[in-house]
Amino acid sequence: MPVDATLPYDDQNIFAKILREEIPSKRVYEDDFAVAFHDINPQAPTHILVIPRGPYVSWDDFSARASDAEIAGFVRAVGKVARDNGLVAPGYRLLANTGVDAHQEVPHLHVHLFAGRQLGPMLATISPRP
Repeated sequence: MPVDATLPYDDQNIFAKILREEIPSKRVYEDDFAVAFHDINPQAPTHILVIPRGPYVSWDDFSARASDAEIAGFVRAVGKVARDNGLVAPGYRLLANTGVDAHQEVPHLHVHLFAGRQLGPMLATISPRP
């Protein structure tokens, strides 16, 4: 179910539990700022999630409240995960959903890295809101 990205951080969300290692994950990277792991329901041959270690609900929350070191560390981690997993060539898609309209499902900032096949148009054709 999509989440309201304006709500306070819920430390019982699945990614918070993954960070605390209460739930297992197939990690491909971790450092002081981020953890990356394979999505359990991949939407492409390669589907990796990258999450910051801090309690941030969305990109706007992260950009407003995270320290400069956290922001730089997270952005660098995303790039390193893409490079280390051979996604740069022939290419990958980076996606961050925020809020109900974007179908954000977990109230913890995360970016998806998709690769391994042609990914099609950027957005599916959608009907305007009623």
